[in-house]
Amino acid sequence: MTLPFPLVAEPEADALERGRLLFAGEVSFLKGVVAMAGLPPADRPEVCFAGRSNVGKSSLINALTGRKALARASNTPGRTQEINFFLAGQSHYVVDLPGYGFANAPVAVVERWQKLLRAYLSGRPTLRRAFVLIDARHGAKQVDEEIMALLDRAAVTFQVVMTKTDKVNRAELEASLSRTRAALARHPAAFPEIVLTSADKGDGIGALRAIIAGID
Repeated sequence: MTLPFPLVAEPEADALERGRLLFAGEVSFLKGVVAMAGLPPADRPEVCFAGRSNVGKSSLINALTGRKALARASNTPGRTQEINFFLAGQSHYVVDLPGYGFANAPVAVVERWQKLLRAYLSGRPTLRRAFVLIDARHGAKQVDEEIMALLDRAAVTFQVVMTKTDKVNRAELEASLSRTRAALARHPAAFPEIVLTSADKGDGIGALRAIIAGID
């Protein structure tokens, strides 16, 4: 029996190579955006990474790009308060969104950047896919479903990427996947495959690169 929302298959060799080449070239920080007026031109396909605070977003982007400090990781939830744009070669934008959920910041600040997040997701014509990061130790939580519902309303296809898979055993991972699949079944914008990753071990990084390189 095929499970709903199966794990992504290992990409073909040519797809893996295309992904490797995309991120082996120049990858650079372009700008941090605090208002819609500051967005760069919508002139190439882009993908964004969304996840609750401390899910490992910055670590995953650093592993993806092969740059140890390209995206700034923080142990303080809610530290990232901008939409950060990175250039991958000359063909793609990779976008790091502010963490959602608990944030160690004043309420007014949290509200301002959540409003920016909603505006970006709803109004960016070149946004091809959102990657929603879910901690493999926990599975999808209510706060994750809130961002999924926002992506449903914005008609933005999103794909779940499980992070920190090296921190759980097989039984724990299966339980986490079960919770996540149940959540995804409620969201029409969900892409039908899940990616398992470990930024520390490098697991799933090649597959994720190939997915991004194949988006145009």
